[in-house]
Amino acid sequence: MKKDLLITVAIICALILIFSGTKIQSVDEYYLTNLDVITEDSETVWLEINANATLNNLHKIQPSLHQFIPQDGIILAKQEYVLRPNDNVFSIVNRAVRHHKIQMEYQGADANAYKSVYIEGIQYLYEFSCGPLSGWMYAVNDEFPSVGVSQYALQDGDEIVLHYTCDLGRDLGHDLEESQ
Repeated sequence: MKKDLLITVAIICALILIFSGTKIQSVDEYYLTNLDVITEDSETVWLEINANATLNNLHKIQPSLHQFIPQDGIILAKQEYVLRPNDNVFSIVNRAVRHHKIQMEYQGADANAYKSVYIEGIQYLYEFSCGPLSGWMYAVNDEFPSVGVSQYALQDGDEIVLHYTCDLGRDLGHDLEESQ
């Protein structure tokens, strides 16, 4: 009996030692505390998430969504992120929204014909939230690429802006139909 009690106490002590040195984090806690540190040698990119186009089109958007649109239209101000090997636009956006706890919903590359991730909604603004020609578009260095967000390979210094459009890009100074 004493032997069993000693073994049980030893196991409990061992478990306490193991878990006292182990920090257990939720996924959210991990993303809030584990952004890469930017050093002199880091390759970096910039990201902004912008819904300015909604400000002139609030009459097209359900009133219940107005609370999710910042007064200046900027969901995420321009921020710098470390560029990791094989990063693409989507991986940077995903890292940023998780870190800043911004709502995002997307469709995986395996779920559509374009073989790229499709961003359905950010900050509760979805495709068609502002009419039949609305949704999310992205630009890199002020150019609107013709490939999906998970297909665009980034380079050091790239500036990404994720835009919400209410008119298929025309309200952003881009005509998607003309560029195809």
